[in-house]
Amino acid sequence: MTSVVHITNLSIGFPQNERANAVVHGIDLTIDKGETVALVGESGSGKSVTARSLIGLSGVGANVRADRFDIDGESVLNFGERDWRRLRGEKIGFVLQDALVSLDPLRRISQQLSDAFGRRGLFSRPNVGRDSHALLRSVGIPDPERRLPQYPHQLSGGLRQRALIATAIARQPSLLIADEPTTALDTTVQKQILDLLAERRKAGHTLLLISHDLAVVSRLADRVLVMQNGRIVEEGPPGRILSNPEHPYTRQLLDAVPSAGSRGFRLSPPSELHSRQQTARPPAEPVERLRIPLPAKHIDQENRVLSALNLFKRYGGAGGAFAVNDVSFDLAAGEALGIVGESGSGKTTVAKIVLGLVEPDDGTVFIGGEQWSNIPETRRRLRRASMQLIAQDALSSFDPRYTVEKIVGESLDSVGIFGASRRERVLEVLDAVRLGSAYLHRHPRELSGGQRQRVAIARAFAPRPRLLVADEPVSALDVSVQAQVLDLLAELQAASGTALLFISHDLGVINHLTDRVLVMKDGRIVEAGGVEHVFSAPQHSYTRALLDAVPALA
Repeated sequence: MTSVVHITNLSIGFPQNERANAVVHGIDLTIDKGETVALVGESGSGKSVTARSLIGLSGVGANVRADRFDIDGESVLNFGERDWRRLRGEKIGFVLQDALVSLDPLRRISQQLSDAFGRRGLFSRPNVGRDSHALLRSVGIPDPERRLPQYPHQLSGGLRQRALIATAIARQPSLLIADEPTTALDTTVQKQILDLLAERRKAGHTLLLISHDLAVVSRLADRVLVMQNGRIVEEGPPGRILSNPEHPYTRQLLDAVPSAGSRGFRLSPPSELHSRQQTARPPAEPVERLRIPLPAKHIDQENRVLSALNLFKRYGGAGGAFAVNDVSFDLAAGEALGIVGESGSGKTTVAKIVLGLVEPDDGTVFIGGEQWSNIPETRRRLRRASMQLIAQDALSSFDPRYTVEKIVGESLDSVGIFGASRRERVLEVLDAVRLGSAYLHRHPRELSGGQRQRVAIARAFAPRPRLLVADEPVSALDVSVQAQVLDLLAELQAASGTALLFISHDLGVINHLTDRVLVMKDGRIVEAGGVEHVFSAPQHSYTRALLDAVPALA
């Protein structure tokens, strides 16, 4: 069979200190024509830099070496920038995770497609419009006449991702690389993109998929390569890799996937086992799966921390659509309540109303039995310490000039803790999130994604809030780091008795972490109840559609 990619003994490092900063160590990678290969592994494993080496974008100063490096039968070992530009788009298309960042916000979709057609478009202008219409239809974008003159911000997340895929396949490249193409998408939109990629696979196109979502991999891949610390530690068909893994690191990745079966148990391994697995090279003897119970928590149903009664919120004036439409719920001390729904369902608007950042048009929010909504901010300010937020993007929520000590400490202003007492409390919560004093003087840019999220959690728990609102706090994390953060949240909630309002599009996370769930659609709660009951016996057709859209491990 013809190989689109044939690489042997690939190493990628950085010349300023190559030994210390090597990220890929002598791997072999072959992708046959019509094959879908998946690279999986946690952040820092080397999978994205490996994929980027296929288009000459490994990074500034990267030193890429290989015994053989062929793309579509052509050696690229001695390629210069002009050679790589010829290859990009013509032979390899690239789809990144965030379409809003990847697409030019100042150019219309039609202009970006014209660019993507490249020389063919320049020399055959009359065909660009026709080809653009056909291309948008091929990636499942309805009404291309209306979409072509629009800008990226005018498209939904799913349409933006489809438009990005369209730019990547405009010149019908031999290989499409998709780097985490569905990570930031909700369940139903994710299914649409996966269906599109599955159709291309069925049509015989060649795909390299980079993902930390093992369920996505099991659906699309013909072959899976598991990467750890720059090395491929296991390789094989997804059925075997995901059901009967040989390497302990692969088993660790599978054990970290949240689900109904993991409820009440830790997702991440004990630190000693984790260290042993990180350093293991050859496949080890099968290790019995360790399931360590999470600490028991106490839910005080008599202590209502949050009550929301008949909330309404409309944007765009009297004729606008309701973002929140007659929503009511309550939350007890020590309880975890999940809110799920696709983008635009109203779940984040509910969170903003609960936090007092947006006032409802009608209805009332009570915190601890006292009115919270539609009152002067001066009356709310003294009570704000009782609630805290963990945002999706920790880095954007930090002042980049602040050290970790100052980031965590600023949440203590509202409870009047200063001086030596402040440092003592900051150290206490940093220890609780397993960072410690070594991180006090670091800045956000010096932290990994998982470390930043731990700092965000430490900041939220520092003033000992009664209510914690977490809006997609793990959606951008790989499966191993996500497991650690979810374990941490569960442990801290059990120890503190804090009520948790957890918003996510990941039904596996909701199933694992929360006690009850609200399912929202078009601003309304269409189903509510205990998470096990709702997910095992859904009553509403929309809930069933959400569950059906979740990719399952093979």
